[in-house]
Amino acid sequence: MAEDRKSFVIKESENGGVNITDEVVAIIAGLAATEVEGVSSLAGNLTNEVISKAGMNKLSKGVKIITEEENKVAVRLGVNISYGYEIPKICQQVQDKVKNAIENMVGLEVISVDIKIASVAVAGE
Repeated sequence: MAEDRKSFVIKESENGGVNITDEVVAIIAGLAATEVEGVSSLAGNLTNEVISKAGMNKLSKGVKIITEEENKVAVRLGVNISYGYEIPKICQQVQDKVKNAIENMVGLEVISVDIKIASVAVAGE
């Protein structure tokens, strides 16, 4: 339900304010993660192609946004890595890409990006 969603105030002025839900932040994080070469999908086999057909709200299922302090968040996500890629290198790229995407698009400070490797995908899966 929408009432259960957390939201962040990202702008307030005399003309009004802008709020963004944690689900939107999760979608941004998930899209950023799946753009990294070597990430075959998010946990649950959510790829950009599946997301475009099934809807963006499915993307946030593999990502959790945790509020640390006001305007500071931690991100937890599970990814499936393609076989043959260096896991530490891919994870660093995912962490950087997710952090940059959230901070640049939303203005929230990302404290950490924790990644769980859910599986290794072999070509043809």
